[in-house]
Amino acid sequence: MSFSSEVKEELAKRISPARHCRIAELAAIMNFCGQYGRDEKGGFTIGFQTENEAVVRKGFTLLKKTYNIDTDISLSEQELRDILAKIGNPEEPVSSLLIKNTCCRRAFLRGAFLSVGSMSDPAKGYHLEFDCVSESKAGQLRELMRDFEIESKIIRRKKYYVVYLKEGAGIVELLNVCEAYISLMNLENMRILKEMRNSVNRRVNCETANIAKTVSAAARQVEDIEYIRKYYGFQNLPETLRQMAEIRLENPDVTLKELGELFDPPLGKSGVNHRLRKLSELAEEIRR
Repeated sequence: MSFSSEVKEELAKRISPARHCRIAELAAIMNFCGQYGRDEKGGFTIGFQTENEAVVRKGFTLLKKTYNIDTDISLSEQELRDILAKIGNPEEPVSSLLIKNTCCRRAFLRGAFLSVGSMSDPAKGYHLEFDCVSESKAGQLRELMRDFEIESKIIRRKKYYVVYLKEGAGIVELLNVCEAYISLMNLENMRILKEMRNSVNRRVNCETANIAKTVSAAARQVEDIEYIRKYYGFQNLPETLRQMAEIRLENPDVTLKELGELFDPPLGKSGVNHRLRKLSELAEEIRR
């Protein structure tokens, strides 16, 4: 099961004890994937156009608990009118009165994600989106998320207006708003593990680069010293530089700090660097 499906399974099991919140969530499901019509006997029906069984299950559960409507019988015209009077025309964004309470806005976002939401595998990247059939519905979703200080963006993709989040923090906050607490903790654990791996990789890359830089510098120093010995002679060097040249040749792989510790008395890193630089400058003069 994908992470997105796990989130929907969790959300499908969460039934609000408040009737107004159940109506708000049902309104979201009807608004994004609901449909109604007549059966062959002339009765009225309500359904949900989705391939996700969790969404269908949640929709009919809300109908049963909120309106005491069984899913295996047709609705009367009055029952359908009563439902639509509350949730409004599914073709239009829902009334602001329906989602005026914070708890109802949470329920509406929960129903919206169940209906048209999806999420990528957090182990690979952070991306959550809602596929809306109209720009007005997409805009309403964005404004609802903004009420919870979650910033999203909208793009046009074929026939859909896609409201999306690409920041891990925003996705975590949305899961919190929708009350998908188990999924939220799983995502946070993945984020922590991912950050630890990235941190380790950055340190390894940094240390590798530093080692490569040190080895390259040491190789140039040894090359310069060998050139001085061949074409100038150590006997012509000042004592401090001669000693530096000999110790570097004997210890081509050690760091500047370790080189300094080989002197008696020990020499600081800056002192070692100064003498090696003098040797490199001398080698360049000899080459010219």
